[in-house]
Amino acid sequence: MVDIATRVHNHKWKIDPIVRSLIDTDFYKLLMCQSVFRNRPDTQVTFSLINRSTHIPLADLVDEGELREQLDHIRSLSLSRGESTWLRGNMFYGKRQMFTPEFMEWFETMRLPPYHLERVGDQYELTFEGTWPEAMLWEVPALAVLMELRSRAVLNGMGRFELKVLYARAMTKLWEKVERLRDVPDLFVADFGTRRRHSFLWQDWCVQAMMEGLGDKFVGTSNCFIAKNREVEAIGTNAHELPMIYAALANTDEELADAPYDVLSDWHEEHEGNLRIILPDTYGTEGFLRDAPDWLAGWTGIRIDSGDPATGAEMAINWWKSRGEDPTEKLIIFSDGLDVEKIVQLQAQFAGRARVSFGWGTLLTNDFRGLTPDDALTPFSLVCKAVSANGRPTVKLSDNPRKAMGPEAEIARYKRVFGVGDQEALEVVV
Repeated sequence: MVDIATRVHNHKWKIDPIVRSLIDTDFYKLLMCQSVFRNRPDTQVTFSLINRSTHIPLADLVDEGELREQLDHIRSLSLSRGESTWLRGNMFYGKRQMFTPEFMEWFETMRLPPYHLERVGDQYELTFEGTWPEAMLWEVPALAVLMELRSRAVLNGMGRFELKVLYARAMTKLWEKVERLRDVPDLFVADFGTRRRHSFLWQDWCVQAMMEGLGDKFVGTSNCFIAKNREVEAIGTNAHELPMIYAALANTDEELADAPYDVLSDWHEEHEGNLRIILPDTYGTEGFLRDAPDWLAGWTGIRIDSGDPATGAEMAINWWKSRGEDPTEKLIIFSDGLDVEKIVQLQAQFAGRARVSFGWGTLLTNDFRGLTPDDALTPFSLVCKAVSANGRPTVKLSDNPRKAMGPEAEIARYKRVFGVGDQEALEVVV
């Protein structure tokens, strides 16, 4: 097992590029990329970094030269033979050839497109433009780079023993969480923490701790590189990006209203079983379920990713019942702002009423709260989102209005088209 503190101190991270592989990314990115490659390969998109936690002055903390060095390194990456073999031949979700030969031939020669980086005040403007299948693959590594460079900036002034104590405390903190979860009956939890991790080495350590501490309760990781190396399941389905871009491409209000279902119709043709998971909150869960076609009720489950999680789960259960489905056979995946107590509470509340699983993100792989002076390593909310498609702005409403994004006029239009009324504003933790 890597001695992380010694590695940090002795090498100042030079032997550790932040992103080591094109598959050091979330599994759902690759699944979505294949879908986009098949259905919308020529769409031109722009992704942009958005720091929701504006009190964190990223441009003051992170050296621009170091940031460019890491981004340039990512542009040099290509699939290794072993990685290609794993993607082509490994069994994912019970399917032997998840990725088609056509997609793999493209992916094996693909390099990420150029980036644009500019300092504006105490923040960075970082954007990626190109065809959708290429530009979309910048999202996760870009976030991982910014998060880890921020961590390195804080750690750089620490001595050998201070680092040893810091990581000992962080390991103890995580292990206490594992012990808290160990006795929760019928628990299933996965690592969803790639994009806002403290560092690659730390995420890898967290996965190993979960493997040893939780056994079969730990069902896998969203990180493909770690899943391959640690021989655990790669976990993930789809994200808000798909309906956001499909919606931006709509020409009329009627096409806009249909866009979230068009996304899932394309997905339905490609995937089955546990990959048929609905993410309903892009333009409001209530309206999405109200207007959903009956065939979607037959899907395996729903992921709850914004708003009050218990409210979202109750809404899903009632919707399944109204469509003649048995909720106890359905899967509810919670994935927003989770930590141990919330996991325990939600498991107790919904056990027996549905199949329940958890995608545990930032507070698994980046919980250094209370461990440094002035809480300098406290995680913060950083995202990289598609902001335009073929020159049109994208919009996200969410079940939490504080996560909404897009031009005000378009947000108002989307609220009208999707029938979104008053929403409860909740704190965006991470």
